[in-house]
Amino acid sequence: MTDLPTILLIDDEIRSLESLERILCDDFEVRTAATIEDANAILEQDWIQVILCDQRMPQQSGVEFLKSVRQRWPDIIRMIVSGYTDAHDIIDGINEAGIFQYITKPWHPENLILTLQNACRLYGLQRENELLAIELKMSPSGARKVVADRRESLRKDYDFDDGIIRGKTSPMNDVCATLRQVAPYDVPVLLCGSSGTGKELAARALHYGSLRWNKPFVVENCGALPDQLLESELFGHKRGAFTGAVEDHVGLFERANGGSVFLDEIGEVSPAFQVKLLRVLQEGEIRPVGSAKTRKVDIRVIAATNKDLEDEVKAGRFRADLYYRLAGMVIRMPDLKDRRGDIPVLARALLSRAMDHLGKQVEGFSDEALECMQAYRWPGNVRELQNEIQQMLVMGEEGALLGADLLSRHILRADHSLDQEETDMLDDLEGTLKDRVAQVESRIIRETLIRNRWNKSKAARELGLSRVGLRSKLERYELEKIKPLPSARRATG
Repeated sequence: MTDLPTILLIDDEIRSLESLERILCDDFEVRTAATIEDANAILEQDWIQVILCDQRMPQQSGVEFLKSVRQRWPDIIRMIVSGYTDAHDIIDGINEAGIFQYITKPWHPENLILTLQNACRLYGLQRENELLAIELKMSPSGARKVVADRRESLRKDYDFDDGIIRGKTSPMNDVCATLRQVAPYDVPVLLCGSSGTGKELAARALHYGSLRWNKPFVVENCGALPDQLLESELFGHKRGAFTGAVEDHVGLFERANGGSVFLDEIGEVSPAFQVKLLRVLQEGEIRPVGSAKTRKVDIRVIAATNKDLEDEVKAGRFRADLYYRLAGMVIRMPDLKDRRGDIPVLARALLSRAMDHLGKQVEGFSDEALECMQAYRWPGNVRELQNEIQQMLVMGEEGALLGADLLSRHILRADHSLDQEETDMLDDLEGTLKDRVAQVESRIIRETLIRNRWNKSKAARELGLSRVGLRSKLERYELEKIKPLPSARRATG
């Protein structure tokens, strides 16, 4: 088998056939025929892309033969080669036989090869065009099915019970119950919470739990763009509306018609843009930048902010009328520090996703690693936890447990008292100077022991202590009691 295109040479002069075959055999799969009968037999059996036929044949002319070929095999590119330049023959060839090119003798080998290559490319383009036409005929129903299947899959992914990962007694249970209650009702929702608490995940759960679930869901980060670009992204623009607007652009509001729009960081938009957004929400219509016409849109707006918008309204930085348009329902997302019981479940789920993404498998986390994760306050919330787990997976040994020694130092130094209110290791210290120094010393010793996998000799050397001195401090701070037991090093996820 060869990948070369197949051509058929037809000429009653054997020497001419042999000459052509020698010249063309390096670039094409060549078939030859000295008679019309031989040519028809080859066409019946082989997949021919191009025919190069002599015009003066004893049984019938090349044009007459190619006219019959056109009726039976219309896709084949047909070409005539002749030593005669009769204008009538040329016109008949073009009109009746659909000749691609009329080549006169004597021909130049390089020009002939180039012409045949172009003919083969034309054949390939014709085939692609036919396939596209067939696909277009089939695509409406096929595309609808693909989109429907994809949306159904997304609906399952963002289900309130399976899509939002949490423990049995999690504060997120109340949030999910509220989301489930609100989702079917076509009211705007404002999601409040710190960065990384899962506001976009909640917005998707709202959309896929609503009656609009089989319509588009689009996302825009309002804090990432200046006013003009944000207006263009949301409402669209007309060609020439501003420098760089080389063609019409359909905005996200119009693209999401019938579905939901998630406006993240809504508290970052300028007062000028707040006015334009308010008009859209009030009137239910948009006007693309540079257009004099408005367009009706039917969308559900879900907004999110990490600011206290009520305070922003009082300070005059956010319009009260826009706030009440957005805050049909206000749902607050808890910080990860308030969801300590969720951390093991979240950590295992995030590890599973990271292993799939990075193609690296480990046993899970040690109990000590999970204990340290639960002790930390996670100011970056779930996003910070995700980054930490990915880092642990990269640095860990394949097939082994991920131990606490792989955690970042600031996480290991976190106090294990669960009522800690600040993340900085000095902010929660109390008592006299001596008491505070002792608390800091205790945390540093514990963090060093964990990083060295509770090897006291290594920890003592790093801290500049003797083993006796280290043992004394362990007894003083009761750190011997929290040393993990061998069973704690088993996989827990």
